[in-house]
Amino acid sequence: MKRAGAKLTSVLGVSLVLALMASGPADARRGGSFGSRGMRTYQAPPPTRTAPQQTAPVQRSMTQPPKATQPAPAAATAAGQPARRGGFLGGMGGGLLGGLVAGGLIGMMLGNGFGGMGAGLANTLMQVALIGGGIWLVTALLRRRRAGAAFAGAAAGPARAAYVPHGGGFDSGPARASGGFQAREAPPPAYEPQPEASHDIGLMQSDRDTFERLLGEIQDAFGREDYGALRERTTPEIMSFLSEELSQNAVQGRRNQVSGTRLLQADVAEAWREAGADYATAALRYESIDVMRERQSGAVLEGDPDSPTETTELWTFVRRAGDDWKLSAIQEA
Repeated sequence: MKRAGAKLTSVLGVSLVLALMASGPADARRGGSFGSRGMRTYQAPPPTRTAPQQTAPVQRSMTQPPKATQPAPAAATAAGQPARRGGFLGGMGGGLLGGLVAGGLIGMMLGNGFGGMGAGLANTLMQVALIGGGIWLVTALLRRRRAGAAFAGAAAGPARAAYVPHGGGFDSGPARASGGFQAREAPPPAYEPQPEASHDIGLMQSDRDTFERLLGEIQDAFGREDYGALRERTTPEIMSFLSEELSQNAVQGRRNQVSGTRLLQADVAEAWREAGADYATAALRYESIDVMRERQSGAVLEGDPDSPTETTELWTFVRRAGDDWKLSAIQEA
């Protein structure tokens, strides 16, 4: 029994080690999609020449997703439902008219009716007049109600169509031979009304140059584990995600070394302003030396220190009033 128990423990131990090895990262390159794009966090950026395939929305974000549209209350939708069969006559009016007719007929059958069967022709005419007056009253009430409903429907008018903003952004054109953005005149402003919460903006060549510079600086700072440099160039949310990854590497005795980042091609997918801040999502295709090393010895665990790898990602930058551009989201393309 002891031997069998020891053998079972050994098998479980080997299985656990293999499971941990299988769950480790497949390569040295940072993966995932995280950060915030303001109100467009859970919207897919439009494709570009640099990233022609549709990119999935951000997967990990501190931005709360929009609430699902709630169904309209029953009281609000009742007006749009077709009238019940019988209309007004099926309700109070029908009950009133039915009561008048039934009361007269039953009374006549019992012999007392509207004055009794023996009241003569005068009483009979009086009964007919009363019943006819009741029918006229109910008909008049029904016509007035239908006229009021028609007037309310005409005053409401057709439903206003929802506005759908145009997607896109600004295509920066083909990259220069040395890589990077190419300047292009911003298109004329649209004359259509834009949503107050978010509207497209144009970017200058200096903005594109800043994005290219931040790409290299953030990659190098991540490879050096320079928390101060990362904090200056990223939002607190992105900083928290990068710090989490760096901490996990340290606990596992690893270090992700990134160097020699060079932009190959880039264009802007979209740029907009909301809540006093400017946002810009740029598709970036770049190469870099990206390896995972053993923390103590420096031995290469993953990647090739002599061959650069090519990566395409979408980086979103945010700039608030009086501040510089900072990285706010990264998405795998």
